[in-house]
Amino acid sequence: MGLNETPSSERVHIGFFGRRNAGKSSLVNAVTGQDVVIVSDVKGTTTDPVYKAMELLPLGPVLIIDTPGIDDEGTLGELRVRKAKQVLNKTDVAVLVVDAATGKTEADEELIRLFQEKKVDFILAYNKCDLLAHTPAKTPDHEIYVSAKNNTNIENLKEKIAVRALTEEPKLRIVGDLIEPSDFVVLVVPIDKAAPKGRLILPQQQTIRDILEADAAAVVVKEYELKETLEHLGKKPKLVITDSQVFAKVSADTPQDVSLTSFSILFARYKGFLLQAVRGVKILDNLQDRDRVLVAEGCTHHRQCDDIGTVKLPRWIKNYTGKTIDFAFTSGVEFPDDLSPYRLIVHCGGCMVNEREMLYRQKCAEDQAAAFTNYGTVIAHIQGILKRGIGIFPHILAEIED
Repeated sequence: MGLNETPSSERVHIGFFGRRNAGKSSLVNAVTGQDVVIVSDVKGTTTDPVYKAMELLPLGPVLIIDTPGIDDEGTLGELRVRKAKQVLNKTDVAVLVVDAATGKTEADEELIRLFQEKKVDFILAYNKCDLLAHTPAKTPDHEIYVSAKNNTNIENLKEKIAVRALTEEPKLRIVGDLIEPSDFVVLVVPIDKAAPKGRLILPQQQTIRDILEADAAAVVVKEYELKETLEHLGKKPKLVITDSQVFAKVSADTPQDVSLTSFSILFARYKGFLLQAVRGVKILDNLQDRDRVLVAEGCTHHRQCDDIGTVKLPRWIKNYTGKTIDFAFTSGVEFPDDLSPYRLIVHCGGCMVNEREMLYRQKCAEDQAAAFTNYGTVIAHIQGILKRGIGIFPHILAEIED
């Protein structure tokens, strides 16, 4: 991702679905105006989901996803179909591409049922309309006849996608709704070795941007600079936000009359699952020997020797519980369908995962009776400062005080 690109998690996710050879890839290329995907008359050319981040007018930053044919066959085909269905978990608007000459099949009807089950708004695009003698004069609002080959109705399709994407409820702010113009917000940012050289990690970048958009001031310091900074700031900050790994030190150095939270807690709220995270972390006090805990990351990165997800968190949890815990790890787009073996799922902040995908993962855990929380909530709980860390959210704080 370039320095000035919108993160994938902040883009509208538009998924193209359908049977093999319905012309999904050709339609993706027509909509984007680029040769994003290889096209061929051979069925099953697209074997894995293809992602393309781009600007799509009149919508803005989007992530286009071309999926394998839903009617693929054989063992490998089943895997491709599974990956296509997984894309639905992060899709904001779905485009079901149907061969206009063939019409809808049972495979297409199955996809429509999946869209409805997962509450994904969709458009039914009858492709290859150039092969028809005539097309209907009037169609339902969610249907359109198009031709990727002749570029017929492509602009109208883009407008339909935009209408559905823009009617979604406005997203929460990361921190902007908690502060007022001219407020000071102090961010405690240790230099993360896992971050690319010369850059802050994404949650820190996004939080700074949100503070500036609220017309407030962001003061960024390292953990050992905080105490002196607060003494010389000349004005009490509205909020201190810290990296979870230095939560305890920052809490000790921050006066009790100054609100304190962490990037991870803010992102749990931003992604819509802070209440579930606070409820889920309580299971730490009841873990038993040989209980299984899944540590899940939404992205892949180079592992450091003291990696937080695979090294630090397991060590802290073992020390806190005093139990022999069995840990498992996932990263990136892979997330297990079967969560029943786990008593607890500890997820990262989810900065690289969109809200729909995060809520899907949390719901999967809930349906299979596995507690769900995130890194920062676990760290705050273990260090005995979770109540302070969520104090800015009184309705969430009530969960601990009950």
